[in-house]
Amino acid sequence: MVFQVDTVNVVTSTPSYSGNSPFEKLEGHIAPEALHDSAERCDAPKCEPETRIAVQDNLYNWIKHGDATSSENPRKVKWVTGPAGTGKTAIMGSLTERCKQDRFPVASFFFSATGSIGRRTKTAFVATIAHQLAQDRKELKDAVAAAIEADTIIFKRKLGVQMETLVLAPLRAVAGQCSAQSRGVIVVDGVDECGVEHTTGPHARPTRTNEEDQLEILQVLHQAASDPIFPFRILIASRPERVFREFFDPGQHPTFFSQKLDLHKDYNADDDIALFLDAHFSRIRRRYGLLPSWPPPGALQILVANASGQFIYAATVIRLLDTAHREPPKALLEAILQEGTRAASESQSSKNPMEQLDLLYSRILGASPNPPLSVLWIHAIHVLSIWAASALDVNLLLQMDVESSEADHLLGHLHSLIWIPPTRDQAATKYNFYHKSLLDFLKIRSRCGEGLYFGQVEIAAFIWDRFIR
Repeated sequence: MVFQVDTVNVVTSTPSYSGNSPFEKLEGHIAPEALHDSAERCDAPKCEPETRIAVQDNLYNWIKHGDATSSENPRKVKWVTGPAGTGKTAIMGSLTERCKQDRFPVASFFFSATGSIGRRTKTAFVATIAHQLAQDRKELKDAVAAAIEADTIIFKRKLGVQMETLVLAPLRAVAGQCSAQSRGVIVVDGVDECGVEHTTGPHARPTRTNEEDQLEILQVLHQAASDPIFPFRILIASRPERVFREFFDPGQHPTFFSQKLDLHKDYNADDDIALFLDAHFSRIRRRYGLLPSWPPPGALQILVANASGQFIYAATVIRLLDTAHREPPKALLEAILQEGTRAASESQSSKNPMEQLDLLYSRILGASPNPPLSVLWIHAIHVLSIWAASALDVNLLLQMDVESSEADHLLGHLHSLIWIPPTRDQAATKYNFYHKSLLDFLKIRSRCGEGLYFGQVEIAAFIWDRFIR
């Protein structure tokens, strides 16, 4: 019997809406976990005080005022890009919160490859946006409800039809009913993490690719922004993968998109990373009663250089110092600095910005009592989360003995990489990865090394073996 990871089937039943209002039907098809302030995102990254000020101000000014040079043909769509770990999600989350605080209308959708199923796929995207847009205007809410009443299977239609029915047509229906001109912004983060939906059946295979679904999301946002009735600006954040580079190519649409913002090229994050580290070092000094001279001279500069503009490196270092059980922060930081300096001197010709992050991930995983088995657990957690499995469900499936503490034994030293819910909450709470870059690291043999690399067949065999036991 073969158990394949890439064909995990999720079977859901469509709830009955007999007697429910159209807007209640809409609520049954949204992904509330994708909202910027959802409970699932309670530990999502945010910009530290006094960091990323310039980039946030730049984007907020565009959100409120647009491009100064395009008043006649406003460019409603802006792309924010940058490699993994450059702080895209933190910036988008902080901007959304800023809009909320200023009472500036904002709708958001935060995709995540490691989040709940609603954040992984395109299915609930348009419905979730429509639901948020309708909250601020009763006449728009009524128009959306009427559209659902008129087309009861709208949620089974393709995204373009949903956008026309649930957003654009209602906007036309209420045009002129509000004296103040509507405005606002739609913030869409992590579109590159949207994955293809899996069909059901014993031999089911995806009929589309991740890139095709990601492109469909971009196209439906383009469709909305192209309509004169659509008053909102759209801010999209993703890694610079091919589908996005081609879609936002100025040669393809020279006058439609606002100029992209590349966090890696357009902004030097070193000063902000230094501020972030310095603030957390001060907190750690107070917590452990360390001398004011800690960290030692030059340590901050070395860590900033190692980060190569990636906030995820700095954030992981801090989480490691916060959660390490076996080594005090002073000794642990010294080891990180020594390893990083040695690796940098051995590969001076390397221009790989992920090198120091890879080294840090390797060090953290190496602290596990059984690194290969811990990595297999990480892969299994990711696969099983497709079923929205709780931490307790995962533990019961993967542990060799129900009464054992294998989960704590293997994952106890990995709190800087994985959010592990307290024992009392594990029946209702999932494991969560702090950043997708960990999974990316483990999927590439040349990055994680032979000892930590496992292919799809090996991962599937591990899960199946634990299942039948």
